[in-house]
Amino acid sequence: MPGAQVITPSAHTPDTPDPSDAVTVDPALVKRAVKAAALGNAMEWFDFGVYSYIAVTLGKVFFPSGNPTAQLLSTFGAFAAAFLVRPLGGLVFGPLGDRVGRQKVLAVTMIMMAAGTFAIGLIPSYASIGVAAPLLLLVARLVQGFSTGGEYAGASTFIAEYAPDKRRGFLGSWLEFGTLAGYIAGAGLVTVMTALLSSDDLLSWGWRIPFLIAGPMGAIGLYLRLRLEETPAFAAETEKAKSERPSVPLREMITGQWRTLLLCVGLVLVFNVTDYMLLSYMPSYLTSELKYDETHGLLVVLGVMALMMVVQPFAGALSDRVGRRPVIAAGCVGFLALSVPALLLIRQGSLFAIALGMGALGLLLVCFTSAMPAALPALFPTRVRYGSLSVGFNVSVSLFGGTTPLVVTALIGATGNVMMPAYYMMAAAVIGGVAVWFMTESAGRPLPGSPPQH
Repeated sequence: MPGAQVITPSAHTPDTPDPSDAVTVDPALVKRAVKAAALGNAMEWFDFGVYSYIAVTLGKVFFPSGNPTAQLLSTFGAFAAAFLVRPLGGLVFGPLGDRVGRQKVLAVTMIMMAAGTFAIGLIPSYASIGVAAPLLLLVARLVQGFSTGGEYAGASTFIAEYAPDKRRGFLGSWLEFGTLAGYIAGAGLVTVMTALLSSDDLLSWGWRIPFLIAGPMGAIGLYLRLRLEETPAFAAETEKAKSERPSVPLREMITGQWRTLLLCVGLVLVFNVTDYMLLSYMPSYLTSELKYDETHGLLVVLGVMALMMVVQPFAGALSDRVGRRPVIAAGCVGFLALSVPALLLIRQGSLFAIALGMGALGLLLVCFTSAMPAALPALFPTRVRYGSLSVGFNVSVSLFGGTTPLVVTALIGATGNVMMPAYYMMAAAVIGGVAVWFMTESAGRPLPGSPPQH
């Protein structure tokens, strides 16, 4: 395999790796793998940032009911539909990645993501084709959601299986660096366009530009992914089979890993509840509950994300030195102790207080964004890693992460308690802390079912 040298055939067990089985991976190949994986994540969140920031305009284009609230709800309804099919995408792409290879499946998910986003930019408006317009938007969102179901688990698995054991945290942290960069790029582009274009131009043609950019981005990402060889771990697993890999039964992928899957769901829950709370819900909270200027609220969130980007690689490297468990546990303890003080700061309403409270929550979130891309793939053995992680990750995101804004809004409406976002994050931190307690430390160690790698 170009760029990777397997010294001897793998014959070790996950618990007692044989140093003579060690795999040496070309550093240049590792860098290409990280770039190719991170770009796909960046593209997914570029679309997320664009869609969130241009939602009002999209409502007028595709749902011209004359009621602004109904338009916005319809637009976000189409957005939320993508979360419903994510687990289905995970069930399809995950086992496929364990059977035919990570690289091939990640190439397919990249094509589908780019095609779905690009297609949105080509859909005629409601004024042109009537009800077919929102239906086509929904179809494009479902394609995006289906492909996303195989993207994160595959990308994190791809980086983890290429990375040297002692640098997996640092290299994996670049996956979420791509997430932050993509969101900032998408939201920033819409902000610039809104400032430069008139309302009429934005409504007639300007809104299409961010979605059409997905075409070239997808082509670049596909080129990078097609240039890569299969991961050393998957290549070694295939070599051990000495024949065409048999399919991994669903029973082995799910019921055979049920304890680890529960652990995965708990870790992903705290990761995504806090992520969606801070980056998706808080701008709406600032506007609806605190009557804060919408533009300033969005700019504060972008500033927090820029801060997180700076800290991200350093936190990933820290997880290589001190371990994944201490870093993730620090995030859980931090959210448990500081969610209420941070939200009280935010509720003071001054720009400084809001920035301080949001910044504190953002730095705590980095404990998860930096360590999880390395910790989650290490939960599962090579044979079922892609499939099991896809199921656990997407089920947790769909049930808990993506529903966070809706659930918190409903809880505030039902109880009248505006501190509910803090209590929700604290509850997630407790669940995450329990998961951390039961997880095994993986920093500096070979992935389960794989030889040592350096």
